[in-house]
Amino acid sequence: MYPVTRSGPRIGLRELTMEDVDEVLAVYGSPEATEHLSFEPRTRDQVAQIVARSIASATEEPRAEYALAAIERDTGRLVGFGRIAMDPHQQRAATFGFALRPDAWGVGYGLETVRLLLGLGFDDLGLHRVWGARSPLNEASAKTMTAAGMVEEGTIREHILKAGKWRDSVVHAVLDREWRPTAPE
Repeated sequence: MYPVTRSGPRIGLRELTMEDVDEVLAVYGSPEATEHLSFEPRTRDQVAQIVARSIASATEEPRAEYALAAIERDTGRLVGFGRIAMDPHQQRAATFGFALRPDAWGVGYGLETVRLLLGLGFDDLGLHRVWGARSPLNEASAKTMTAAGMVEEGTIREHILKAGKWRDSVVHAVLDREWRPTAPE
């Protein structure tokens, strides 16, 4: 499926372009935005490589990854990044993740982005299960995923090695039959 576009009341998802590198850097290069992610802040060159790989993978058949820009509909400004990747270890399942630039936090953009990603997964891709993992300290992400209808399933112990230390991850998931009632109006 290419190209992907989905729209909510204030946020839209679209395919990445190389013109997005600097705006993605505002997320992936930010120590604040990556504090709870699985990696250290990225350099501009690293972000350019990530965006280029995402663009290249978008047209592969079958498509295994949907890495998308989260755009503020009124301004066209990239405020975040979302990703769904087919999980090769589960039937009709995918992992997902999202991150926003810090200046877009606290106004509901995360929830809208997650709902759009889940809609892509269930409505467009016909998935049965979508799951994601978060840092145990990331309460904002926990609230966002819960508000989107995801259920906290448990902890993966010492799942992420970051800054030389192992960190647990808390898993949240939602099934297709659970998604319908939580989809936005």
